[in-house]
Amino acid sequence: MRKKDRHELIKRIITDNPIRNQNELMDYLQQYQVTATQATISRDIRDLKIVKTIDESGKPRFELFQEQQVPSEDDDIKRLIRMTNDVIVKVDTVEFMTIVSTLPDNAHLLASVLDDLSSELIVATMASFDTIIIISRTADDAQRVTEFLQDPTNSSIFN
Repeated sequence: MRKKDRHELIKRIITDNPIRNQNELMDYLQQYQVTATQATISRDIRDLKIVKTIDESGKPRFELFQEQQVPSEDDDIKRLIRMTNDVIVKVDTVEFMTIVSTLPDNAHLLASVLDDLSSELIVATMASFDTIIIISRTADDAQRVTEFLQDPTNSSIFN
């Protein structure tokens, strides 16, 4: 199966079923006679910007994050605000750095959105599985970033 077709199938599976992890996704793919390695599925999840959220029963669930249209900068900021509410667990400031804890497997997506929007307060981001380190030039800049991530509707760090 071509990558594009596999991506379309994955989107349909995730939309129609409560997929909780990569193994469940691989099981569903096998029902459609699609075999893929764990590494391929990981790349597909990253390419499709699939995030893990918590459903109404409190269990993790994969969801498609990005809308299908090309977003404007205002749409990107709205998406960032929505994402901060959905995936951020904790935000701390340490000197000139903002440390963000996210739901598992969401840090890289949030860091990517921050990088795409570009703020003079953010010099760089580094993301792992569930943690982002945001580096600012000064402690004051880091504090402004922290305040934005704690309540993005109250201020903006983007011009």
